Amino acid sequence: MRKVWTYAPHSGGVKIKPAEQGRIRQRILAHANKHYAGKFTRLDIRFHGALVYIDAYVEPNPPSKKLLQLRGETKAQHLEFMRNLPTHLCRLRHFMEDSWSVAFYTYSHERYEPCVLHNYKWTGTVEEGFDVGATYLG
Repeated sequence: MRKVWTYAPHSGGVKIKPAEQGRIRQRILAHANKHYAGKFTRLDIRFHGALVYIDAYVEPNPPSKKLLQLRGETKAQHLEFMRNLPTHLCRLRHFMEDSWSVAFYTYSHERYEPCVLHNYKWTGTVEEGFDVGATYLG
């Protein structure tokens, strides 16, 4: 049987060089601050090989007295814990300058699931990939 090449936008990729990481981080932060300002307190952008993982941190809602009793925490302890709890947004996979695939973090399965961008394409810019993950920001 003959092997057939198949296009797989959610495997492989090109390792992101340390010299490129700062520029990519700035692109993501500029886009996030322009389009999602006030929806997060900070972003954590991590690089691993051909992948970029993006997490957001948000200001939590005040806890109810019942929740504080159940958790055995003070209001200050609860808010500090929640402020440091990341919301996993997405994982981007690098192929070329403006060719990235995206995997959306699913909390139901606790893993990254491949998906298409909002324009129904498999690959696009880092900004388009961030927009998919930013769904969690409301």
